[in-house]
Amino acid sequence: MADIWSNIEQAAQAMSGWELVAVILGIAYLVLAMKQSIWCWYAAFGSTAIFIGLFWNVSLLMESALNVYYLIMAVYGWWLWRTNKRADNKSENSQAPAAELPIQSWGLKQHLLAIGSVIVLSCISGYLLSENTSAVLPYLDSFTTWGAVITTWMVAKKVLENWLYWIVVDSVAIFLYIDRELYLTALLMAVYVVLVIIGWFNWLPQFKAQLKAQQNRDDNTVLTTPSAWKVAE
Repeated sequence: MADIWSNIEQAAQAMSGWELVAVILGIAYLVLAMKQSIWCWYAAFGSTAIFIGLFWNVSLLMESALNVYYLIMAVYGWWLWRTNKRADNKSENSQAPAAELPIQSWGLKQHLLAIGSVIVLSCISGYLLSENTSAVLPYLDSFTTWGAVITTWMVAKKVLENWLYWIVVDSVAIFLYIDRELYLTALLMAVYVVLVIIGWFNWLPQFKAQLKAQQNRDDNTVLTTPSAWKVAE
């Protein structure tokens, strides 16, 4: 254990200024995402842009490519959240209540499709890596990559369960980074796990309140619309 902490200290001392900025922005992204702030995508864009260059410079090409995907998703997430917000602002003068992009929850079928896709893609890419490269733990490495791809898309769509997916993906990543003696990165992933757990408990009551508000609006519509009374009759 002493050796691990010593390696973490050495890694922290060797950390470049750009790497430090990328880590700070990565943490800021999660904190802002918890608050459903559109600024999370600005932090994500900055963090991933820096990591693309850092990973490329040390020949971690797959990690660099994954961060290109993160960069694209940061733009998509920003556009999706901003577009919905602008549409809501236009409705402020109408009777319809304004709301940001709502949190949604997936059903069992959607989760099975997502999890099944991650497993199948992980098996395929893991096999290709094990047969054609010297990759370490190729199946687990593939799992964290494809899991992150799916989960990042879930964040952009404001799917409640994205936080549960991140817990699994980041926990596996901790094991991978410790195995590769990347202790500082493993520590960062541990911080991420704590943050995503907080994120889950932050979004859950908001989702429940959102459902309750929608139910109240539906009930009021039924009570105040004459045509609805006629249908009920």
